[in-house]
Amino acid sequence: MIIIMSCVNCSAKEILNKINPGADLGSDACGKLDSHDWLNHLPVNVNTEAIVEVRFKNTRKEFFINKFKLALKRGDYVAVSASQGHDVGQVTLTGKMALLQLNRKNPKAGPDKTIYRKATPADIENWNKAKLREKPVMIKARQLVDKLGLAMKISDVEFQADGTKATFYYIADGRVDFRELIKIYAKAFSVKVEMRQIGARQEAAMVGGIGSCGKELCCSSWRSNLDSVSANAAKIQDLPHNVQKLTGQCGKLKCCLMYELDMYMEAQKDFPDILLELETEQGIAYPKKKELLKKVVWYGMSATDNSKLVPLSLQRVKDIIMLNKKGIKVPSLVDQKPEAEPEYVTFQNDLSLLDRQKKKKPRNKKRMIKS
Repeated sequence: MIIIMSCVNCSAKEILNKINPGADLGSDACGKLDSHDWLNHLPVNVNTEAIVEVRFKNTRKEFFINKFKLALKRGDYVAVSASQGHDVGQVTLTGKMALLQLNRKNPKAGPDKTIYRKATPADIENWNKAKLREKPVMIKARQLVDKLGLAMKISDVEFQADGTKATFYYIADGRVDFRELIKIYAKAFSVKVEMRQIGARQEAAMVGGIGSCGKELCCSSWRSNLDSVSANAAKIQDLPHNVQKLTGQCGKLKCCLMYELDMYMEAQKDFPDILLELETEQGIAYPKKKELLKKVVWYGMSATDNSKLVPLSLQRVKDIIMLNKKGIKVPSLVDQKPEAEPEYVTFQNDLSLLDRQKKKKPRNKKRMIKS
């Protein structure tokens, strides 16, 4: 049996099931922004709590009120209210965990939509029919945008489960007047149209992909906070100024540049604000670069030549600076210590043993005589 460990979306699952019906494709969830309910194993009845977190296509999640006290668990498909009609989604969190998640994301505004019922086979069938329309509609929508000459890109289309509404996610650098486009979409697709602008990071989170590290993109798998990343983060960590290595698939700076930034910021507090030049008897030593986590500063005796650098510990740099302030020049950058004399080992065995050669063993094997 083949076990696929990577993230597999719904369309890929259908293809792989046709190729190998016995393949284990993991859970039904696609793994995007998957939530872990660490209270699920406790013997407490939290399934009928008022707040439920429901996930829809890609990374879209919303909170709903369990008005009818349905016994829900993680993975159940439910029919929920929408601005017009109803939609179908999958339960990701219930009970206290859903309430904690709501307070973390938006503590002031509570949910105003309700859960009607558990999704029936008819709801699931209509939902699947609506999802089958998304890709051809997206292709047609892009063609209409090109025909009108609008400076925008349709990234994705999401149909409501009842098929009465479609949300078009688009990217644009500036403001776009798409009033005429909405009329064309409504007439061409016979649905209520909603246009929603997203950024480059949000598009990468929705589409998904594999990063340069070989793993699924953080924004599409678990990261929900897609704040902008400053170029100063790469400068503080002393990363090479290689745009191709620092940018992700969205064309923006990688979100992972922020993961270790706090450690570097904390380590930077031990360093002086300005690295001073060091005075030695051999000349002036110029600071070239610093390694924050190792607490090491690299110095060179030339202001332009970076070929011969000497690593100094942060404490050694501070000691030299204190001596320079007192008018004392150190002999060299490296604190020279007297070398210990080597210890000589006396051989107690006879040195003639080294001159003995290995005796040749007599060859007793008889040679084979060919007849």
